[in-house]
Amino acid sequence: MKRQGLHPDGHAVRPRRSLLLPMLLLAIASRSAMACEAPPPPVRDIDANRYYTDARSSVIDPVLKTRNEAAVRPVNDFLEVVARRASAWQRRGDVADAHCALNWLEAWARPGAMLGTMTTPQSYYTRKWTLGGMALSYARVRDAATPAQRQAIEGWFGRLADATIAHSDAHKGVRNNHYYWEGLAVTAAGAVTGEQRYLAWGRKVFGDAMRQVQPDGSLPLELARAGKALHYHLYAAAPLVMMASIFDVQHPALERLVRYAVDGIADPARIERAAGAPQELPARIPGWIAIYDRHAPRPLSVGPPPGDNWDARMGGDRNLANPLEHPVR
Repeated sequence: MKRQGLHPDGHAVRPRRSLLLPMLLLAIASRSAMACEAPPPPVRDIDANRYYTDARSSVIDPVLKTRNEAAVRPVNDFLEVVARRASAWQRRGDVADAHCALNWLEAWARPGAMLGTMTTPQSYYTRKWTLGGMALSYARVRDAATPAQRQAIEGWFGRLADATIAHSDAHKGVRNNHYYWEGLAVTAAGAVTGEQRYLAWGRKVFGDAMRQVQPDGSLPLELARAGKALHYHLYAAAPLVMMASIFDVQHPALERLVRYAVDGIADPARIERAAGAPQELPARIPGWIAIYDRHAPRPLSVGPPPGDNWDARMGGDRNLANPLEHPVR
């Protein structure tokens, strides 16, 4: 990844920076009084790589996966800290957490991080996942932002949302889970900036997704993923569940999709027949079920959500209702 500021020549992030991340996250989790670390240099360009080796995107090459994880680690590490601090602020009310998250966001907003060259489709995926996670995290701390911070951060989110829309609209064709995650990123950006055209685009994506859900609850493009069909039904449902809560809409197609995917965990026989392959089973019910149950007329789960219910791309702690959600319970 090419970096701005301290790294105009584009060389990789310094190893000692990455070593600070686990210590910082541990300090936050243990409620220590550790001061906020200085934000890392902004990432301008993203050079990620594909790691599936088959036409159905169901077989992972571990070497390519490791290479991709290394390439996107600076962006993922940045989002992780922002989401941890934002969730901590909403949970505990320590303004130092809010200030830390906002300072990190502002440090990347002003020079226009992630608005450079995206070398591969995987690079675009990384950017849209990060935008969604940042906007959802920002929703938690926005009330603590200064006017200057709001202007810088929200303006940056707008530029990232425009770039996401432009890329999506220019590459029409397969409208699978990646399209839904683009929809969540733009929707969250619209919700925190008040930009109605982003919200309108997000509603369009949500409507397109609902029309793709079959009477039995399946998504044809995710069934095409062979042994990962169940995994990608669960993954595709995640952004749609959050979008439904942000827009405060109930839709029977979403209920069918959620039930189809979650039922497949306990009994994958139906999805195995449809996909034509044995399925990789998750270890537990998906964490986004907490978001779904807060908003759905009829909760799906019979017990509490996972205690460790973390996803930085969905704004951090999914057991802690995001301010953009519209919970009914």
